[in-house]
Amino acid sequence: MQENNFKWISTTEENQWQKQDAVFSKPCLDTLELTSERYQEIDGFGGCFNELGWVAMTDLNEIDHQKVMEDLFKPEDSCNFNFCRIPIGASDYALEWYSHDEHDGDYNMEQFSIERDKLYLLKYIKEAQKYNPDIKFFASPWSPPTWMKSPKAYNYGTLIWKKEVLEAYALYFMKFIQAYEAEGVTINQLHVQNEPVSDQKFPSCLWTGEQFREFISKYLGPLFEKNDIKTEIWLGTLNGPEVDERYIHTRYDDYANLVLSDPEARKYIKGVSYQWCGRNAIQQTYQSFPEMKFMQSENECGDGTNTWEYARYVFNLYRHYLTNGVNSYIYWNMVLRPRGISTWGWEQNAMITVDPKTGEYVKNPEYYVMKHFSHFIKKGAVRVGLKGHWTGTSVAFENPNGEIVAVINNGLNREREITIKYKTGEFTVSLKPLSFNTIVISE
Repeated sequence: MQENNFKWISTTEENQWQKQDAVFSKPCLDTLELTSERYQEIDGFGGCFNELGWVAMTDLNEIDHQKVMEDLFKPEDSCNFNFCRIPIGASDYALEWYSHDEHDGDYNMEQFSIERDKLYLLKYIKEAQKYNPDIKFFASPWSPPTWMKSPKAYNYGTLIWKKEVLEAYALYFMKFIQAYEAEGVTINQLHVQNEPVSDQKFPSCLWTGEQFREFISKYLGPLFEKNDIKTEIWLGTLNGPEVDERYIHTRYDDYANLVLSDPEARKYIKGVSYQWCGRNAIQQTYQSFPEMKFMQSENECGDGTNTWEYARYVFNLYRHYLTNGVNSYIYWNMVLRPRGISTWGWEQNAMITVDPKTGEYVKNPEYYVMKHFSHFIKKGAVRVGLKGHWTGTSVAFENPNGEIVAVINNGLNREREITIKYKTGEFTVSLKPLSFNTIVISE
């Protein structure tokens, strides 16, 4: 192999994003072989725009503000984010809770407004578009307007299941898409409800599979069809089957299989998004409905300590979802203040943290986990098959230009050799202990 056809980046806890020299060794027994199998195509990687993220961004001086935006969105040498999430109304990382129409009984959405979003979210989004004009967006609500819910509150509760409410809620979604389009932001996908399995103290709303099926087939789908709304409807963002005793116990049959097995609902649905305990259902769904697209819609967020150990866990989440068919992988909060404290008391990790006292920022371990995937795996890349002893800790793709990208985790606390075999050759390299590695081969 010619060295100019080979690129290798490695990250350890002590040394992040280090270019490694292409010094090749003799073949060893531990192999990773690329096979001819081809799987899903990649649509992209990204994160979620939240109000608290924008607040953290305003703690930076002008130069550092630009650097952080470049580190996330500029295509050349960054995470190259091209597929991002927008909350419809308040997420749990909003400054306070709100919806776009809190006028009781406004079934025609005459008072609908996104003025609140112009204060924070749209500033964040439009600045990202300056660095990458080609970003695609999907949107999801954490809670409907409170007058549509029982009890009448942003947190906990369910949607009032009456015809006039369901028609109004479908119209609410259409108004949101149209209002954002007027601001120069196209909503490419609508995911009907964030985490429908969990009744939370932050904005939330429980949905059953039967409710998804009815709402999409009888209200949302027909409204979008009638008004020629091009935004795709997705079943998501599902956070079950749930295996935690604190929440409702669900099964694959209760949500994805139930809804997608109904032809009237399925004809409107373009994909399924999973997060958190949805990791327990992605494999079944991908195997059963291969014609669908899939997304990991919210990376598990940790506890605000941003440790190397948690980053190692997160690497395995990326691999799990990617090897089980997702076309896109979305991080949660891209930027937060230290500890990532929400307005309701939760602490969460972020890719980048900004200290409001000093104005300094830090790229956390999970920033590099994401970059090992998103910087090298391009839109339109296709996942390729693997076999050998390293298969369980690796994933590989072929980019549209033909180059091969292998992302490999050495999860053991010792240096290890690996022989990588591909169509026209093979080579052996030594991976550092507890390291993330991306190897790019241009044949």
